[in-house]
Amino acid sequence: MPSAFERVAGILIVWAVLAITLFAGPARAEQRIALIIGNAAYSAIPSLDNSANDANDMALTLTELGFRVTLGIDRSREEMLDLIAGFGAEARTADVALFYYAGHAFQVSDSNYLIPTDFNPVNLEQAAADSIMLDVALNALAEAPGLKIVMLDACRDNRNQIPGVRDGLARVGSAADFLIVYATQPGAVASDGKGRNGTFTGALLHHIRTPSQDISEMMIAVRKEVIAQSGGLQIPWESSSLTRRFFFDDGPPTANSDTMLYQAAVRSWDKSLMNLYLQRYPEGVHAGDILAMLTEGKTANTQLRSIGPDEESGEQLWQLAQRNRLRPLFESYLNTYASGPHADEARRILAEMPPDADQDPARRCELQANHPRDGTETTPGVPFELLARNSVAAIRDCEEAVRLNPGQARYLALLARAYAASGLRDKAVPLFEQAADQGDLRAMVSLALIVETGDGAEKDPAKAQALFEKAAAAGSPDAAINVAIPLLDENRSAADHKRGIALMQQASQSGAAIATFNLGLLARDGKFGTPADARALFERAAREGEPRAYREAAYLLAEGHGVAKSGLEASKYLLLGVASDDGSLLQELTAPGQSWPKDTLVEMQRRLGRVGLYSKGFDGLPGPALKQALEKWRNGGFNASALGS
Repeated sequence: MPSAFERVAGILIVWAVLAITLFAGPARAEQRIALIIGNAAYSAIPSLDNSANDANDMALTLTELGFRVTLGIDRSREEMLDLIAGFGAEARTADVALFYYAGHAFQVSDSNYLIPTDFNPVNLEQAAADSIMLDVALNALAEAPGLKIVMLDACRDNRNQIPGVRDGLARVGSAADFLIVYATQPGAVASDGKGRNGTFTGALLHHIRTPSQDISEMMIAVRKEVIAQSGGLQIPWESSSLTRRFFFDDGPPTANSDTMLYQAAVRSWDKSLMNLYLQRYPEGVHAGDILAMLTEGKTANTQLRSIGPDEESGEQLWQLAQRNRLRPLFESYLNTYASGPHADEARRILAEMPPDADQDPARRCELQANHPRDGTETTPGVPFELLARNSVAAIRDCEEAVRLNPGQARYLALLARAYAASGLRDKAVPLFEQAADQGDLRAMVSLALIVETGDGAEKDPAKAQALFEKAAAAGSPDAAINVAIPLLDENRSAADHKRGIALMQQASQSGAAIATFNLGLLARDGKFGTPADARALFERAAREGEPRAYREAAYLLAEGHGVAKSGLEASKYLLLGVASDDGSLLQELTAPGQSWPKDTLVEMQRRLGRVGLYSKGFDGLPGPALKQALEKWRNGGFNASALGS
């Protein structure tokens, strides 16, 4: 069993809980353009490892999302100015204009400067003259009549490189319909990353393809991942004056990566994907199913026998690979679809992706000791019990990571967790304290749980509360939830309830799906906002990875609770929930005496019939035929076309 400080903060508030689609592509009616610049090979200051990769990958992704892209790699000052001027002219007729820059940058007197590759300053005045003010790009964008998006992964560490300048970028205001995104908070330094991409751009690439997610939600997901990857020391910011929502991919909602990977593994019956699932999601809702398949083979579920790889599953696997950017996914695509439409692109990506054997100690430390609540698409969380079994290797790699990366609190916190898992609490606690003092959010929360319970240190509830408050103020959603839950007790005052809800909102805005889900429950029950707010909250919680939220959204629609009644829409969310949860919803829908409205079940049968999984009459009755169809749907039969209107 995990120790007390490993428990998940605020996993569920107990108020009255009622018991993957293909990439469809964005609408092409609007004109989308992008200018992408990535500078890495500098002549007079240190080169960067990943900014050219970042720019190339962003250019490819945006092209696939319907943008007409101009790409510049390692450009001089004059070349950058020419690109920006041409972009400004093109922007005059664009509905969406996006400028992305990766490379060195600096600020002087609250003005930001982008650094071309031929930059070679001898003093502050020359530094400004050799650079390009961000205002030049902003003025070019201002020509666009529609949305204007600026993304700056340009806050690398410039200390001792440019005389008299400040690190990071200054936050700037903007006119209407601008969104300016910074890789980290004003004045701070962003990481160039240890893999192919910088920390910020890597997170952006993981989330930019999520269908039905507007750009504000996307930035919440990106921020959550970057905070987790950096221990809270890098926090992406944005300045928005947008007057409408924008979706990079306005296709129908998708299940989360957990479910998409399970579907791909079952359809292809690829054991490497099954093992990847267990590595990525050792406590995932489908982990038991995967283990049964690996040990019992196809006899583990007879419903799988009629389902195999096809064009639909190939597209599903490809979209999963693009979102997660994991080597085994691209390899599986090539193994199963060697002549598929994306085979050449898969080979190119694999050729540029470093093998796992080339990982340095810091990366191995992250993969072995990362906390489950900090898991990302490329760095899964490791349960405490699994870390305990592999603690010797984790300690070795994390000790080396600390030695090679002095001053990086994240590796101190990971080493502390590895020591704790091995039973060496006397070594773990001082390291948690050291990492917490240096600002690592996970270390603050872990240390708070230790002193709250006395598990490994002297019990000190007051110190625990102070640590939770400090971590919450610094942006930890887990800490905010821990502080919020006692305040929301029905016996607390109205002022406490108000603060508790504000903290839950803060955690939700930091990407905590459980916080968003709990706000939905509160809205449904009239304790926060209005019942009409609950649907949007449940939909967002589901996109963030809380599968129970599909069921709650379906209930609102099926019953017309605070929203317009719609059995058609309710059936869509029920199918997403059946595919995504631990099997509970499937059992509920097919149990004798279930109480879902008949019209909703009829619509669900019709959707399943549309993709060949249900062939009986559309009677709205939960008989054996419906159960069999739902089992096939959940276990490899997911088909996006069933979810259309």
